Amino acid sequence: MSPSAFAPAKVNLYLHVGPLGPDRYHPIESWMVFADVGDEVSLSPGGAYGLALAGPYAGEVPAGPDNLVLRARDAAMAEMTRASVQRFGLRLEKNLPVASGLGGGSSDAAATLRLMGEYLGLPATKLADLARSLGSDVPACVMARSLIARGRGEQISPGFESPPMHAVLVNPGRAVSTAAVFGLFDQGRHEPLGEGLAARTLSSLDDVLGVLAATRNDLEAPALRIEPAIGEVLAALRASPAVRLARMSGSGATCFGLCENPQAAEGLAASLERDHPGWWVKVCTLS
Repeated sequence: MSPSAFAPAKVNLYLHVGPLGPDRYHPIESWMVFADVGDEVSLSPGGAYGLALAGPYAGEVPAGPDNLVLRARDAAMAEMTRASVQRFGLRLEKNLPVASGLGGGSSDAAATLRLMGEYLGLPATKLADLARSLGSDVPACVMARSLIARGRGEQISPGFESPPMHAVLVNPGRAVSTAAVFGLFDQGRHEPLGEGLAARTLSSLDDVLGVLAATRNDLEAPALRIEPAIGEVLAALRASPAVRLARMSGSGATCFGLCENPQAAEGLAASLERDHPGWWVKVCTLS
């Protein structure tokens, strides 16, 4: 059986963004959690050296140097002598929409690094270095648990501890350019980030909502201007009595609705799938 690694969807419960700095990056603060839905990367020893694609969104995966799975593979292989490594192939099962605010590419890269680390015997410290070289979200996706990300996203500390959260993820079937969202964000005036929130233990969904009440996603407004369908998703979620909080994740277009229990989430998903058959809808648990 080929070894494999799960690449969970990343959800930004909040995302605060500061003004563009002299280094041409935006400082952020975000509480990131991870879903029990996502992609999967598998490795086949002795297989053809390359990347096979499968899954409902395989046709939307970028090829060449923009493919983060291949970049992660090549970064790991650069630490080895090619002749010392048995030939292998990679396979990506792409279940998450592309350019959807769920960190799918970064999570795929993180899963690839975990696989390559096991296959090549690379130490965790080396994998952490490689993750930082691949993108701001990749180190968080390597950890894949509740965390607070700051700086460019690479400064990671433990997140709020809470019971698992029941949620529904919804994407209107529209890809949104992160660069375009940040470009529109930069046209406004923004204050520097403050000291931010200190993570602590939360005992219930009400505690989670109490924390989130003082937060926001600063990219939601510019994303809505670029893709009005995000507003349709948010309106549908906020109109449901099952939803305690609805918000956009990352730079969009995926939104999430937090529900009280699994039954409420299942009922919400069923109604959304009935009323909006073109939307991508997934029930999940966030932790």
